Amino acid sequence: QELLVESGGGLVQTGASLRLSCAASGPSFSMSAMGWFREAPGKEREFVAAINYNGARTEYRDSVKGRFTISRDNAKNRVELQVNNLKPEDTAVYFCAARFGNPGLILLRSDYPYWGRGTQVTVSS
Repeated sequence: QELLVESGGGLVQTGASLRLSCAASGPSFSMSAMGWFREAPGKEREFVAAINYNGARTEYRDSVKGRFTISRDNAKNRVELQVNNLKPEDTAVYFCAARFGNPGLILLRSDYPYWGRGTQVTVSS
């Protein structure tokens, strides 16, 4: 049984926007740290954004600040990543990550035990 399922990726042109979504089925989603990471071909998976259990705290990697927004809806067990003004360097598979039962803000990949399969975002120049 999959716990995290991403959707919303696609092929877009530079400057376009997408809304990535992650549906979670964990038993304690509303008390869980959530994050988005991305992995480009030939590169390591890197942190993109994180949100704490109630959405009051967020964090972003520098290159996406002002363009990406992470949010969550605990009533729907969903976390989203609004990605605006996309650039070719944003091209990657985007992964949703969860640490169920931990309400904090988590930035490290190694601290997330649960991962989705990813959704591809391709930005053409």
